[in-house]
Amino acid sequence: MITACLTTSFLQEILQGVHDLSVDTLKIALYGSSASLGPSTTVYTSSGESVGTGYIAGGATLSNVTVQSYPGVGYVDFDNPTWTGTFVTRGALIYNSSKSNRSIAVLDFGIDQVVNARPFLVQLPPNNPQASIIRIQF
Repeated sequence: MITACLTTSFLQEILQGVHDLSVDTLKIALYGSSASLGPSTTVYTSSGESVGTGYIAGGATLSNVTVQSYPGVGYVDFDNPTWTGTFVTRGALIYNSSKSNRSIAVLDFGIDQVVNARPFLVQLPPNNPQASIIRIQF
């Protein structure tokens, strides 16, 4: 089962100063419906990861990562990742490869996405204080 969330370990680690999202390398890995990802996911795992042409285990590096702020909210901005190939995916894990592959967020696409020799774009919500995937309100 895949449950969309910021992972519990990430929320604790951000307060402990483990992550520096302005300089760390963030990655996104794709997973099939057999994956078990959710609030208790602590690190990247290859268990249940998507397999196929055009997709490499470990996923892709997120590009143009910037930390933004707005009164009462801190959020992270990055480009939408794209793969071209043939594979099936149901969700994704964003993780910090600079910090021992620690988990950050789980995405659930709702249904299996069948990619058949075409581009697959993970269309993330707008990177703004109201909708960004990685945001913390205070």
